[in-house]
Amino acid sequence: MSKTQRDQFVQNMPSFNLDTLADSWSSPIVARSEVGTFSGGLLHPRTLANLDSLNEGPGKILIGNRACYSTQKLVAWMKQRQKG
Repeated sequence: MSKTQRDQFVQNMPSFNLDTLADSWSSPIVARSEVGTFSGGLLHPRTLANLDSLNEGPGKILIGNRACYSTQKLVAWMKQRQKG
């Protein structure tokens, strides 16, 4: 792909707004097992489990023995890590 083609591709890409993730999710929490679905495949539940163990995740909520995340805090955390 030439530089011109790449520039045209980037210009024509729709902008991605992470806030739409929270707006389209029907619950105020996201189960860790559903993080992949919530993020459209951007995150994997194991990734968040690993980051949680390093205290670098979005802050989990434990309900019984299941980890979940506040939808708003998860999106804010994703925005903080977003580049470009």
